[in-house]
Amino acid sequence: MAPKDVAGVESASPRPIDVGEKPTVLENEEKAVVSNGGNVESDPREPEFKEGGYGWVVVLAVFLVNAHTWGFNSSYGVFLAYYLRTGSMGGSSALGFAFVGGLSISIAMLTSPFATWCIGRFGTVPSLRVGVVFVSASFIGASFASHIWQLILSQGICFGIGMGFCFTTTGPVVAQYFVKRRSFANAIGTAGSGIGGLVYSLATNAMISNLGLEWAFRILAIISFVVNGACSLIMRDRNKAIGTVHSAFHKELIRWQECWLFMAWGIFSIIAYIVVVFSITDYAQTVGFTASQGSLAAAMYNLSNGVGRPIIGLASDHFGKFNVAGIGTLIAGLTTFFLWTFAGVHFAGLIVYAVLGAFGGIIWPCLAPLGAEVVGLQLLPSVFSIYWIVLVLPSTFAEVIGLSLRTSGIHGYLNVQVFTGAMYIAAFISIWLLRSWKLKQLELLGSDSEQQSEGGQVTGPSGGVHKRCNPGPRDYLYGMIAVKNV
Repeated sequence: MAPKDVAGVESASPRPIDVGEKPTVLENEEKAVVSNGGNVESDPREPEFKEGGYGWVVVLAVFLVNAHTWGFNSSYGVFLAYYLRTGSMGGSSALGFAFVGGLSISIAMLTSPFATWCIGRFGTVPSLRVGVVFVSASFIGASFASHIWQLILSQGICFGIGMGFCFTTTGPVVAQYFVKRRSFANAIGTAGSGIGGLVYSLATNAMISNLGLEWAFRILAIISFVVNGACSLIMRDRNKAIGTVHSAFHKELIRWQECWLFMAWGIFSIIAYIVVVFSITDYAQTVGFTASQGSLAAAMYNLSNGVGRPIIGLASDHFGKFNVAGIGTLIAGLTTFFLWTFAGVHFAGLIVYAVLGAFGGIIWPCLAPLGAEVVGLQLLPSVFSIYWIVLVLPSTFAEVIGLSLRTSGIHGYLNVQVFTGAMYIAAFISIWLLRSWKLKQLELLGSDSEQQSEGGQVTGPSGGVHKRCNPGPRDYLYGMIAVKNV
C-alpha cells in the first residue's frame, strides 16, 4: 500500500528522496523544530509535532520493552553457564547450547521483514502484542524442556520470533518524536537492554539457585507478559504523519555503497558483541572464578551498557554520530585486545573490562540515528528489514564460532579474545569509511558551512532528505583523516 501524507492522500511509490524536491512533511517539521524550538504548524487532522512531548512516554515504553526482550537475551549467558556446568539437558553439547543463544537473535532478525509488513498492514500496537505473547510463551515452553531440541524450539525460535516483533515495532518509533535530541532519546530506549541484562543476569542466577531452572523460566514469563503488555497500551507511533515506508524489501537500497558499509559495521559489531555477552560468564568460571562472580561480571557488562548508552547518545548529538560510533568501536577493539586478554585473568581486570562494555555494545544506541543519516527517516524501517536479514547468519553462528575457538586451561579463551578484537577493528574500519561517505554527501549538499548546530556539529539533512553520492578513493582517504564533527 502506498504511504499517505498528512492529508490522507496516497503519495507516489516509495523511492529515495533527493534535494531540490518539494519538502516532505518530516523535512518541514524538522526545520520548524530547529527554528521554533519544537513547534510546527500541521494539518489539524494530525497532532501538532513537538520535539519530545509524548515521545518521552514512548521512550519509557521502548526502554521497558528492550529490558524485557534484549535484557532477557543478554542474561542467556547465565543459562549457558548453567547448562555447560550441569549437563541438565539430554542430547546436548556445548556448541548446541551456544547455538540456542545465537538462534534467538537470528530468528528475531529473520522475523523483521514479516513484522515490518504486519506494521504496515495492522499497525504498530497489534504487531507489538504478537511479540508479547511469543516471548511469554517461549519461557513457559522452556520451563518444560528436557532435551536440547525442545530448548531450541522454545528459548531459541519462539523467543526469537517474539523479540523480533517487539524490537521491529518499537525500534524506529523513538526517532519520529525527536530531531535535536534524537541520539540521546534513542540511546535511553536502547539502554533498557543493558539495564534489563543487569537485573536479570543477577535475578536469573538467584532464581535458578533458589527456585530451580523451571520456576526461573515461569517467573520470567509472567514478568515479561505484564510489563511488555502494559507497554503496548501506551505505545504510539507517527507513521501517518511522516509517511513512513513499511516495505519489507526496498530493492534500491542494496545498490547503495553506503548501505553496504553501514551493514558491514553491523555484521562485525554484532559478531563481537554476541561473543562477549554470551561468553563472559563462562570465561569467568574457566579462569577460576565462582558462578556468582561470573554472574556479577555479566551484570557489570550490562550495567555499563545501560548507563553508558544515554551518555553515548548525548556525545553523539554533540560531537557527531559517525565520530562517536567510530571511536567507540575502536575503543571496544583495543580494550578487548589489551584489557580482556591480559588483565581478564584477574577479577579486577575483568570487572574493568565489563565496566567499559558500553563501547562493545555501541551498535545499539547508534544504529537508528546513523540509519536516519544514511537513508533518511522515511526509509529507516525498510533499511532495517534488509539490515536484520543480513545479520541473521552472523548472529546465529557468532557464539558457535566463539566456543569452537575455546581450548582448555586458564588461557583457553585466548583465540576467542583475538577473534573478538579483530571483529571490532574490522567494524571500526567500516564505520570510518561510512563517515567518509557522509562527509562527501555533506559537501555535495553544501552543508559544511550552512548546517552547523550550536555545538558545531554538522547535521546534514537530519534524516529528512537523502542525497546520493559515490565517493572515489581520494574522497574516502580524505574522509579517513578529516577532523570534522559529523
